[in-house]
Amino acid sequence: MKLILEIDGSNPYGKGIISRMRGKILFRLCLGILVPLALLSCTQKDSNSNTAKGDKPRVVATSTIIADLAQEVAEDEIRLSAILKPGTDPHVYEPVPADSRVLEEADLILYNGYNLEPGLIKLMNASGGKAQKLAVGEAVKSLQLDKGKGEVVPDPHVWGSAENAIAMTNAIRDALIELSPEDRGKFTQKASQLNNELKQLHTWINQQIQTIPADKRKLVTTHDAFQYYGRAYGIAIAGTLIGISTEEQPSAQTVQRLVESVKKIGVSAIFAETTINPALIKTVAQEAGVKLAPNQLYSDSIGAKGSQGDSYIKMMEANTRTIVEALGGKYTPLQLKK
Repeated sequence: MKLILEIDGSNPYGKGIISRMRGKILFRLCLGILVPLALLSCTQKDSNSNTAKGDKPRVVATSTIIADLAQEVAEDEIRLSAILKPGTDPHVYEPVPADSRVLEEADLILYNGYNLEPGLIKLMNASGGKAQKLAVGEAVKSLQLDKGKGEVVPDPHVWGSAENAIAMTNAIRDALIELSPEDRGKFTQKASQLNNELKQLHTWINQQIQTIPADKRKLVTTHDAFQYYGRAYGIAIAGTLIGISTEEQPSAQTVQRLVESVKKIGVSAIFAETTINPALIKTVAQEAGVKLAPNQLYSDSIGAKGSQGDSYIKMMEANTRTIVEALGGKYTPLQLKK
């Protein structure tokens, strides 16, 4: 049975019914169109937001020095993770499970190379990720150091020269461009700015070291991490407690030999380092009758946030000030021109 409802449009009451019905129909039509559109808009907005986050390449840096240079070049165009924290010794660092996950999720891994971070290099090579890998330090031709018994190894502490840091910066820039070509302009510009500052830093360090009396330009440190610095800036590495790796454990004879050497060469101060227990180098200073510099040198890591060495450039400035003031030179603060 079909029910037909006729409404007389000429009747005022009928007109009211028609008007109300039209209003309800129009409301329902609008609701049926606008709600899905609103939901679709929200979904797209959330999706775009997540995509924006997801689009940023994941970059992992092993050392704090490389992380700092990478951050300067890339700024917020990447998601940067630094495995080693300020003050951590890369020579003896033992990876944890979280490091494996970070490496596996990376699009690009920046590491020093020349076996600076042996534990992390081993883990990186064993990880199942598909990340590009760049040995940033190996952009610089290494010094070859004799470990004794005919064993010669590359010195990994290449950042000791600010000119070497320029080569490292350029290597990072090129790897980032390959990873994210659309950001080529920004990466190129930021790397150029950083390189300009590094050139100024290099000139400034040379000037500072020259203020030390020539016969006092001798550096004695805990481990052999300053060969590049010494050769770049004209200061002799007169002695170290241990070699290029902090894995070495100096014997009592080694300590005594360094004491005798310090007495013989006549240095006015020797230096501890931030990543190594200073107990033995303090013993050397006491037995040799020389002062231990009041500030420690940053060797394998930049300083903690808020410290005087919490970036590569500030680390190099802090080290230079510590050396210059302890060895009788005249320190003038670094002033960078943009």
